[in-house]
Amino acid sequence: MDSTTLILVALGGLIIGFIVAKIMEKGRASKTISNAKKEANAILKEANLEGENVKKDKILQAKEKFLELKAEHEKVIINKDKKIAEAEKRTRDKESQVSNELAKNRKLNEQLDRKIKDVAHREEFFNKKQEELDKLHSNQVQQLEVISGLSAEDAKSQLMESLKETAKTDAMAYLQTTLEEAKLTAQQEARKIVINTIQRIGTEEAVENCVSVFNLESDDVKGRIIGREGRNIRAIEAATGVEIIVDDTPEAIILSCFDSVRREIARLSLHKLVTDGRIHPARIEEIVRKTEKQIEQEIVEIGKRTVIDLGIHGLHPELIKAVGRMKYRSSYGQNLLQHSREVAKLCGVMAAELGLNPKLAKRAGLLHDIGKVPNTEAEVETPHAILGMQWAEKYGEKPDVCNAIGAHHDEIEMKTLISPIIQVCDAISGARPGARRQVLDSYIQRLKDLEEIAFAFNGVQKAYAIQAGRELRVIVESEKVSDDKAAQLSFEISQKIQTDMTYPGQVKVTVIRETRSVNVAK
Repeated sequence: MDSTTLILVALGGLIIGFIVAKIMEKGRASKTISNAKKEANAILKEANLEGENVKKDKILQAKEKFLELKAEHEKVIINKDKKIAEAEKRTRDKESQVSNELAKNRKLNEQLDRKIKDVAHREEFFNKKQEELDKLHSNQVQQLEVISGLSAEDAKSQLMESLKETAKTDAMAYLQTTLEEAKLTAQQEARKIVINTIQRIGTEEAVENCVSVFNLESDDVKGRIIGREGRNIRAIEAATGVEIIVDDTPEAIILSCFDSVRREIARLSLHKLVTDGRIHPARIEEIVRKTEKQIEQEIVEIGKRTVIDLGIHGLHPELIKAVGRMKYRSSYGQNLLQHSREVAKLCGVMAAELGLNPKLAKRAGLLHDIGKVPNTEAEVETPHAILGMQWAEKYGEKPDVCNAIGAHHDEIEMKTLISPIIQVCDAISGARPGARRQVLDSYIQRLKDLEEIAFAFNGVQKAYAIQAGRELRVIVESEKVSDDKAAQLSFEISQKIQTDMTYPGQVKVTVIRETRSVNVAK
């Protein structure tokens, strides 16, 4: 075979091989496609099964949730039904109780009607008896007049003369008659006019330190403060012990009291009442009680600020409270807290110059007059320096401080170098021109003595000296003091004041007795 034939044969073989290869490749492709279709069908079938399962699960969950919500709803309905049944039961019980109460009230009304009729019959019977007694009495009086040869008035006069020392009620009437006769004499009246004039002049300086001006937004508020027939202003004065002066001064009223604490309580209480707008006796008493607690807290805060400002540490709480109370006390017209702060600063400077302990000197200087602050107990006749030393010892102060307090007026011997420093600084503070006024201090002491005399009697609940000491208002406990006893108590207090005290002019003693009945409506 030639080369051409070989080439042709080779080409033919190649073509045949190519065709065979294509045929085989096509068979494999169709087989792959068939397998892929089978797998796809299987996946779809599996997916459908899973979807059906998920659908069934969700349906079951929805049914369970529905049953759960239904059960909860039924519980709520049952609880509501139960509450409604309980409310209905309570209502039926209340209705039954009201019916029983109404029946009781009807029975009580019937009993009351019977008792009223019985009382009317008894009253008629007693009236008849009284008429008979009056006739018998008049007959007996006529017979006694015939027997004794005296008229009824003459016998009564002789009886009053013989019993006026023992019968206090008749003695008061006799004393009143004597006073009326004495007033008729011109000389006695002239003396009273002169004494009252001296008294008004003598209290001029005291008034500057014993009054506070309470400013108002308008004069319309004055009428609300006074109240219907003056009940509000009387309630304020009774609760605080402060005299309230309402005059023609525009947009202002005056609070008068020698005690600065009571005056401040009245001022703050009025401010709260006017701001709130509700002014009536019950509200007044409530506000005054709250204000008293507020003042007590403020006193403690003033004491704390004072000791912090002066750099004094470790002071007993009771002594801190006493320092705070100094703000509302005066000594010879000088504010006690300002005086004590001034003495403390002077003591600190002087002690530092002498090489002594300035903190200890400040401490003693601040506390040197705590004996002038009234204690919660009754005041005793002890010099204020000794009383202050006793308090300092009681509350754990050092011996040097206690000795300086007790010796600053030479009541005891000075044992430390701080003691003369306290004495000198106290004199420096009080010796400044205009620092002190003897008249004001004696005036305040006189008012305190007036109140103490009232408290010495049994049954006295409160006592307030007002109108610059010209009136003593005493509030008594209605359970312990009767109306007759109140008149007698007024007389006895006036006699005690007249015997034990020296004062200009007159002192009017007013005894107030009131009865309160309190019930609670539920």
